[in-house]
Parts: sequence; C-alpha cells; structure tokens
Amino acid sequence: MNIRKKLIGLVLLLLPLCAGAQNFALKTNLYADAAAAVNLGAEIGLAPKWTFDINGDYMGWRTGDYLKFITNSDEASWKHWFVQPEVRYWFCDRFMGHFVGVHAIGGQFNLGNADTPFSFLGNNWAKLKDHRYQGWGAGAGVGYGYDFALSKHWNLELEAGIGFIHCWYDVYNCAGCGRKLNNDTLQRNYFGPTKLAINLVYLF
Repeated sequence: MNIRKKLIGLVLLLLPLCAGAQNFALKTNLYADAAAAVNLGAEIGLAPKWTFDINGDYMGWRTGDYLKFITNSDEASWKHWFVQPEVRYWFCDRFMGHFVGVHAIGGQFNLGNADTPFSFLGNNWAKLKDHRYQGWGAGAGVGYGYDFALSKHWNLELEAGIGFIHCWYDVYNCAGCGRKLNNDTLQRNYFGPTKLAINLVYLF
C-alpha cells in the first residue's frame, strides 16, 4: 500500500473518535509544505487541558532545485516517512496559548548525496555527501509550543521539540547505488531536534 495513503488513513481513523468531543483540529505543517513534503495532522481534546495530537509526513522523491539550498545538490536523496503522536498539556485552555508535549516518533529514511557540511550535537551531517543511508528510526522527545488564534476556526501553531532516536540502517556508496557497503545492519543513536512545526490549524 502506498505510504501516503497509510498516513492519511491513520489520521482519518481518528475522525470517529471526535464525534463526542467539543474540540477537534486538522492541521498542516507549513515548514514541511515549503519542503514539498506531504503532511497531515489531527488533534482531539481529551480533557479541559489535555489533547492528543498525531501527524504524518512523507517525501518520496528526489529533492531537485527546491531543496538545493539545504542539500547543495540537484540529485540528493532526501526521502522519508514518519508518524509522530504526542500528548499535550495546555497551561490555559486547550488549543490556545502555551503547551508542552511528550511525543514518540517512528519512520523510515533514505538520505544521501547531500552536501551539508556541518555537525550538530555530535551528529556529522557531512557524511551525507559521500554515502547514502537507508533504514528505520524510532524514538521519543519533549516539545514546547504556542497557539495563536487567527479567527474563530483558524489558529497558527508553533512548536519545537528535542529528543532521542535509535536508528537501524545500511550504507550505500552513492545516491543511486544498490550495493551495500556493510554486511550487517548498523545502529546509531541520534540526539537532537525531533520536531519543528509551523502549523496552520483549522478548529471544528
């Protein structure tokens, strides 16, 4: 089954759960939209100050010119899909103002041929220039955000999160190569940003 259909279907499965809820929201991450990634999120109220949020993100094509400012390459492989559920606590009313959240994350990636010569929190992204990395990742993190009311039904939501991801992956010689450099699947721990969102939110 197509990954995009899986992500959309997962979010749509939540729709019946909101039948008795006073508040429900659908959202899109403008940050991911700018990177041409398909994404969709949903959030439901659990209690006066608690909500459950889930979002999915999918990119299944080469970056081309639209991400050249990040990858410095016309042929970079920057493919991925992930699902990220989160439980949120709101300091005032839900869907308004400050909130903190605890999220999980899981998905698949295929990254390579990207000239990104920088390191951050012990993660050397410069390695993406010479090899392609394909595998899975799963982890968890914490986030902080703020919801701005734009109108009765529209909000703008900002959130950033940091956390831990454990990755299982294979290494290939280049973006288009099918021959693995390693015999066994490698593993690595990642610590750093796990969430960055500028969400346009529609409230029901």
